[in-house]
Amino acid sequence: MSGMTAALVLVLLAGLAIGAYAYFAPRRAPAEPVRRPEGPPLQTSTAWTQEAGDEFAGLSESRRCDLVFAVAALDDERSRRLLEHALDDPADAVATAAAHALAASGRRAAVEAFLARNPGPRADRIAQTLALLD
Repeated sequence: MSGMTAALVLVLLAGLAIGAYAYFAPRRAPAEPVRRPEGPPLQTSTAWTQEAGDEFAGLSESRRCDLVFAVAALDDERSRRLLEHALDDPADAVATAAAHALAASGRRAAVEAFLARNPGPRADRIAQTLALLD
C-alpha cells in the first residue's frame, strides 16, 4: 500500500467514525410545549392615542413610548386616564412604559389593578420589569 492509499483509508475511517457518532449520539429532549393562559385573550388597541389628539393617532411604537413619558410629566386627571389607557397598548414596551410612569408617580394601585384584571404572560412580564425598575 502506498502512502496515498493509506491516507485515503484513514480519512475514510475518520469519516465513518464521525458519521457513526452523529447517528448514535444521544439526542436532546424535545422542548416542553408552551402553556397558554386560561381565560379570554387580552384585547389591546392603540386607540388610546386618539384621546391625546388626532395628531397622535397612528404613532409608531417608539413615538407612543415618547408620548407616554411626556404625558407622565403632567400631573392631572386626563394624563392619568391617558396613561391607564396606554396600559392596553398592544406593544409591551408601551404598556410597560405606561406602567412605569404610573408607578413612579405614585399610582401603583392603578397598575396593580390592571395586572389583576388581565392575568397572563404579558402581565407577568410587565410586573417583572417593574420589579427590576424599582
